[in-house]
Amino acid sequence: MNTIIIFSSMTGTTEQMAYALAEQLEKIGEQVVVKGAFDAFAEELPAYERILLGCPTWGDGDLSDEFIDFYEEMLQMNLTGKKAAAFGPGDSSYKHFARAVDILEDGLRACGCDIITNGLKVDSRSSDEQEIQTECTWFVEQLMIEKMGCARR
Repeated sequence: MNTIIIFSSMTGTTEQMAYALAEQLEKIGEQVVVKGAFDAFAEELPAYERILLGCPTWGDGDLSDEFIDFYEEMLQMNLTGKKAAAFGPGDSSYKHFARAVDILEDGLRACGCDIITNGLKVDSRSSDEQEIQTECTWFVEQLMIEKMGCARR
């Protein structure tokens, strides 16, 4: 399956997640393209079978400014039947922990995508590199379970 991963990152955590996900997918033979939101165009999305979007939560629960233009372009697309999922870091001290992930999932659904698995949310306050790698490995396992048609845990 060919996958595109589009992300924005403010402190480097979302970028770390994007590349960890790409590495895990490539290890199992998937074709992966990783792009920053500034370098991506929504018109590219129909060329991929799976779409993964990553964005940190900003302020009281918004997408980061770097992701907004891409997101608004994406909302104009018909992506019916595409497999998709979202990921991102957040700060658990805020009322809306990692809400950007929920916003991305809602947008993907609005475009017609099938959400493969629940979004991956990591707490940037308490996550270290190894924990992020472990969470990304688990997330890819969930993507593969869905691909094989098995029930989710």
